Amino acid sequence: MVPHLITALTGPINELEQRILDAMPAIERWFRLEWMEHTPPFYTSVDIRNAGFKLAPVDTNLFPGGWNNLTTEMLPLAVQAAMAAIEKICPEARNLLIVPENHSRNTFYLANVIQLQRIFNMAGLNVRVGSISPEIKKPTTVTLPNGDSVTLEPVVRTKGRLGLKNFDPCTILLNNDLSAGPPGILEDLHEQYLLPPLHAGWSVRRKSRHFQSYEEVSKRFGKLLGIDPWLIHPLFSHSQGLDFAEGNGVEALRSAVDAQLAKVRRKYKEYGINEKPFVIVKADNGTYGMGVMTVRDAKDLDALNRKTRNKMAIIKDGQTVSDVIIQEGVLTQERVHEAVAEPVVYMMDRYVVGGFYRMHAERGVDENLNAPGASFVPLAFEHSTHLPQPGARPGASAPNRFYMYGVIARLAMLAASYELEATNPEAEIYD
Repeated sequence: MVPHLITALTGPINELEQRILDAMPAIERWFRLEWMEHTPPFYTSVDIRNAGFKLAPVDTNLFPGGWNNLTTEMLPLAVQAAMAAIEKICPEARNLLIVPENHSRNTFYLANVIQLQRIFNMAGLNVRVGSISPEIKKPTTVTLPNGDSVTLEPVVRTKGRLGLKNFDPCTILLNNDLSAGPPGILEDLHEQYLLPPLHAGWSVRRKSRHFQSYEEVSKRFGKLLGIDPWLIHPLFSHSQGLDFAEGNGVEALRSAVDAQLAKVRRKYKEYGINEKPFVIVKADNGTYGMGVMTVRDAKDLDALNRKTRNKMAIIKDGQTVSDVIIQEGVLTQERVHEAVAEPVVYMMDRYVVGGFYRMHAERGVDENLNAPGASFVPLAFEHSTHLPQPGARPGASAPNRFYMYGVIARLAMLAASYELEATNPEAEIYD
């Protein structure tokens, strides 16, 4: 069953789809050459919005949860990609340790950990889950409502290595985004592979830096295809020194929002788009959909109520927000079961392995869908969606639509690899 895609303005997106399909050999070669120069993040998920007149990534996650939302048909692809990734990093690997988030009682999250364990187990590794949570003092088995269970064990640090009692891994897979900064127990692990590296965590990463890299990638890709990069890139700027709780810095934010809305308005006029522009203001190092608001008019910022200010002031792990990214809002014209939806594409190494729709019945087309009340529908197509169907009419073929999503997601993943190179504390500097 193909999720029904309702796209209001079908013209331009179909034209973009056609451009991408026609250029497929050139695109795949372009990616191949990029991956010869750059290392892809170990695994990535990208939230994409399809406005009908443009298709763009709005968020890139380097510690993706939600692997349990992929269909079983997608598992072989994930296992193959996991094999390729491990072979490249540590071909003799035998043991893999997954270090999850500390919220050890969230069963939806733990279903994702079990799925990762399954994928790497099928890729030929002994996989165990080692918690860095102070609450886990002894092996603790949690049984999920569906009958699956996962055992969380306390990690043990010995000199330059991290492991469990009687379990010494070659590779450590972080599924913890380190919002509060890397704990000492994960630092100076020079004898093991830590994936992704510590500087991929939100204590170092900034969305504004990521989208700066993405802008660079989209310009080069736009040149390859002969298209305006704006069709695949959300405009953005950023504002610093904010204190939402006290209301400080809001004036500067207001003028930045105003400038951003004016830029989007100009683009809409250029393309004859009859929609009201909006921006999304979000914490520059935010995660889990926290610290996000939609602004349709800069004047709205003058009247922020206490609830909104509090929501914007603090994000995951109690981190206060002082810097925000002001991102062009991309409408979503997709619906699944009448609810507003956005595709989320999952990748491992440089391969697209699957995806799902995030949908939210109570949110509008211009709002953040990564919020309590969201649900997930797997991209469960009747046929394999990973190979495009040349010759199919644009907009009519689910595989072609998904191929297009995969191209945009890989551009965001490439931007993440640029970003990680730029923030790598151990990068070699050449004069």
